[in-house]
Amino acid sequence: MTAKVPMARLDRLLANLGYGSRREVGGLVARRQVMLDGEIVKDVGAKIPIVADLPERMKIVGKPIDPPAPLTLIMHKPLDVVCSHREAGRSVYELLPQRWRARTPALSSIGRLDKDTTGLLLITDDGPFLHRVISPRANVAKRYVATLDRPLEGGEVEAFAAGTLMLESETEPLAPALLEPLGPNAARLTITEGRYHQVRRMFAAVGNHVTALHRDRIGNLDLPADLQAGAWRILTANEQLSLFA
Repeated sequence: MTAKVPMARLDRLLANLGYGSRREVGGLVARRQVMLDGEIVKDVGAKIPIVADLPERMKIVGKPIDPPAPLTLIMHKPLDVVCSHREAGRSVYELLPQRWRARTPALSSIGRLDKDTTGLLLITDDGPFLHRVISPRANVAKRYVATLDRPLEGGEVEAFAAGTLMLESETEPLAPALLEPLGPNAARLTITEGRYHQVRRMFAAVGNHVTALHRDRIGNLDLPADLQAGAWRILTANEQLSLFA
């Protein structure tokens, strides 16, 4: 049985993608600036099929339409940028096209990296996908490279793997985590939980301090080597699946 293709009114679709209010979208149509399959769209109420190749088929003011929901991005988060819509400071959303901040449903980061942490960040408007990634039952691992203020003492690998390490002010021990020393003052740490500032607090619990932190993998998805700090692109379907492989 062929799946039914979802449809949306043109004015609602473009308003949800941040191109303006429905009235402003009507102005785009009146000025003959919306085209579908090479033809000018004259009816603001026209029903548009929401399909994967819509950006190849529809143009707004001569440019391909933005990808419709659901949309998931991979970003190389730079230093000194926050992941929250509400937190003070420049946010990761300011690295995206301005109108994307007006999209409905809104784009949200899948988990957060703090202002002082760089690396792989996923941003999506796909609620079920977001919850699948962060669900404890999914057990999706996250890998970080930490630069440390003091040399490792030698017992950290066992301490992190034991499943008994306690963080300050918490009553439940951490799940076992994999620590791989990379040098006297550097290590790679893989965790399956997402507690507040977890990596930094883990090293604090063994008497050390993280001076730099970078996330390079989620699940089996690596941060692409060619994705520079501050850059982003759309995550492919195969890359989404690799998160859970």
